[in-house]
Amino acid sequence: MFPMNKEIKMRCGLKARVSDMNSDKVYNSYDLVGDIAIIKTPLDDMECSKKAAEAIMRLYHRRVKAVFMQTSAVQSDFRVRQLTFLAGENRTVTVYKEHGCLFKVDVERCYISPRLLFEHKRISELAVPGEVVVNMFSGVGCFSIFIAKTLNTKVYSIDINPVAYQFMQENVQLNNVSDSVIPMFGDSKEIVNSQLRGVADRVLMPLPELAFEYLPCALLALKRSGGCIHYFDFQHAARGEDPVEKTCRKVVNCLDLLGVTFNIAFSRVIRSIGPNWYQTVLDISVSDLPSKFL
Repeated sequence: MFPMNKEIKMRCGLKARVSDMNSDKVYNSYDLVGDIAIIKTPLDDMECSKKAAEAIMRLYHRRVKAVFMQTSAVQSDFRVRQLTFLAGENRTVTVYKEHGCLFKVDVERCYISPRLLFEHKRISELAVPGEVVVNMFSGVGCFSIFIAKTLNTKVYSIDINPVAYQFMQENVQLNNVSDSVIPMFGDSKEIVNSQLRGVADRVLMPLPELAFEYLPCALLALKRSGGCIHYFDFQHAARGEDPVEKTCRKVVNCLDLLGVTFNIAFSRVIRSIGPNWYQTVLDISVSDLPSKFL
């Protein structure tokens, strides 16, 4: 039997503690970013939310210093969410640690997800020494910094959110990767077109809301010899449907129309994000590009 990790113990403990107040109203899976816990409860049940927050503070007072309730979906190109303060210290800035890297972040004004931990590690281990990476939606720099810390690789790290960009700059210094990671502020479509055409061996697209729209731009960033695109998407799949298969079909149709020679080297469901909705990832290996992308 595998040992239960700290996060699972915390979630189980919370569910047990709030069982007397209808724990079905409190998601037993919540985000813990640094020393800030973010829970999701019904918007019309503030009493339940505050009791859950108090339980977290009592059970995990050494680790959790602030508790917030998420009151909106992650939205806009800036990938921000609205939070309501519930307990502890009324602050949204924290330092999140993952795989030996440190990330300073404002959890209300920037996007960061501990649920991408496996993808951070998986993709960083796929990178090859000496290659050039373009991260089109880097946020505070998680993927970019993980790759740079793993091996000697140049990473162009782009984000349009000015707050995320500021934290990304700070995190590059915090993790001593300023020789490898180049923070860039702005829309990745404009930056690739003007500065990064044909430079990349590997392109990251960890923004499911925009990845499909920006896929032709990712192709522009690749070198003439091709390379790999890590494509993230949100996919609806009813009972009996495969969300990965649906994502593959959408991407294959697009790339076929563009005349690209490619294959899907890897695909998987990252997580469920709601009833019949899933986050998926594809590793697209591109071997030949039409002249319009060169």
